Amino acid sequence: MNNATHPQCPVQDNTDKRKSAAIAIENTRPDAGAHWVKKPGLARKILRSTASRQAGASADLVKFDNPEHAPVFFLDGPDHFNKRRKTQRFLSPKAISDQHHVIMNKVTDALLRQFKKQGKAKLEDLSFSLAIEVVGEILGLTNSDQAGRARRIQKVLAASIARSGSSPFSRTMLNLARAYRTGIFFLADVRPAIKARKTNPREDAISVYLAEGYSYIAIVIECLTYGTAGMLTTREFIVMAAWYLFEDESLRERFLSEDVNGQLAVLMEILRLEPVAAMIHRRMYEEVEGLEDTPLPSGEKYGIDIRAANVDEDLAGECPYAVDPDRAKRQQDLGRYLSFGDGPHTCPGWQVALHETRIFLDQLFRVPGITLEREPDISWNAQLGSYELRNADISCEPSA
Repeated sequence: MNNATHPQCPVQDNTDKRKSAAIAIENTRPDAGAHWVKKPGLARKILRSTASRQAGASADLVKFDNPEHAPVFFLDGPDHFNKRRKTQRFLSPKAISDQHHVIMNKVTDALLRQFKKQGKAKLEDLSFSLAIEVVGEILGLTNSDQAGRARRIQKVLAASIARSGSSPFSRTMLNLARAYRTGIFFLADVRPAIKARKTNPREDAISVYLAEGYSYIAIVIECLTYGTAGMLTTREFIVMAAWYLFEDESLRERFLSEDVNGQLAVLMEILRLEPVAAMIHRRMYEEVEGLEDTPLPSGEKYGIDIRAANVDEDLAGECPYAVDPDRAKRQQDLGRYLSFGDGPHTCPGWQVALHETRIFLDQLFRVPGITLEREPDISWNAQLGSYELRNADISCEPSA
């Protein structure tokens, strides 16, 4: 934790208490050859530019024969817009309130009922189970056994983001492991969902993919793309937000007393300070001014430092290190800052993630005797460029 003290704010403690600051500073660097962008104005300009192209996770090297069947993450321009438009209805505020709130509340209730019965749990296990079921419902992965599906998804995602050693043998073994885990996931979870949707389409993503003529491989890729984005990141943020609320009694009391919008404001302020993704990359096909003395030429790659931009006073205003849920309202801002990216590639499921976090934490902190027995360990996932929180042990008064 970075405990550096910054200039005193009029009414706020502006001490940098970000829990992931030290490990993020140590590990956050742009890709080789990319320019490091820390100022929010330039960051937003690049992210919103029509000349900007996705360049993270080797996106600028991946090619698909049919753009319609490529994951939305790897697309730009009209192909990206059209693909995103087709699936956005599953992630809209209306879909969240009319459809997804049901599964969020149902899964949360089941998880906490089991937690209260046992009296103890690991918070990251609860948050991951919630994320798996919510994203699975949105995708349409609902035709296999719940417990087995959770295990298989966890294994296939772990294999997908694992890094191999430098030898050809280690790379071959990792690719075989990925293929094996993906194959099991397809046979046990994706294929049954496809079979069910062919005869009885539903309001979910797999039904749309089938109507659009997607290949089975393309459907699996979509499921893994949304799985990585929606399951892994939400797991970490739920644990991080809970850690803040366990630690700060006044913040916790405010969260529990607020309405939906007030609770979301608390969560977005925590996320401003602790964004799960630390950096995103773009390639710009026009000159860029404002980073060096002379304009940088077209074709250059840029690493957008989300964490640095989110605590810059040009974006956050005064007291940037304080947890201030009123900040966004005071600045007439939505409160997202750069935590979910910006521009065309803004995280499409950001509202889903916030609402499932809000629902879960609202119910968690009303459990009698809820206690954080052990602060989580922080590690860094180099493949995703994000923090990971493990061994967050919680307890409560066991129920009969």
